[in-house]
Amino acid sequence: MSKFWKHFSTITKHRWQVRKGCFKVGLYWQGLVHDLSKYSPSEFWVGVKYFQGDRSPNNAEREDKGYSAAWLHHKGRNKHHYEYWIDYNSHVGPGEDIMIPVPMPDKYIAEMIMDRIAASKTYRGKEYKDSDPLDYYWKGTQNAPLHKYTRERLLKYLEMLANEGEEKTFKAIKNELVKHK
Repeated sequence: MSKFWKHFSTITKHRWQVRKGCFKVGLYWQGLVHDLSKYSPSEFWVGVKYFQGDRSPNNAEREDKGYSAAWLHHKGRNKHHYEYWIDYNSHVGPGEDIMIPVPMPDKYIAEMIMDRIAASKTYRGKEYKDSDPLDYYWKGTQNAPLHKYTRERLLKYLEMLANEGEEKTFKAIKNELVKHK
């Protein structure tokens, strides 16, 4: 199978996994539109070029070029990534603007959790365990610029997933983060 079809299959499988999770917690629209930008030319063709099958092609592009243009495009269009929620704080002083994380809305925190679960399931396959998304957090997101509110919720549900399983975690996310009125 060509890299084109392998990449297409991987992102489609990932989106399917996110959709299933989002639907279980009541995020129907987000489940439908999740990661559609991955099919745009600026993301898709980079994914084909750097496809490896066991990790994000954006990491390979970053290693090759020193940055990932596909990732910069992606994070600016998908509110379920904490990087989308970084802004300037101009209250420091004149000419001293700094970048700070701002709180993510709950529905995007919920989608971010579904995204992490789906990525772990996609890349780990039959080796997937409910602790994998938490392990991924500790490997790469632990020192990331997340707002305290966002980090607390993300960790709460990743730890719940690791310790109590998907069913209980999804129920809690639906009742506590999604809260349809």
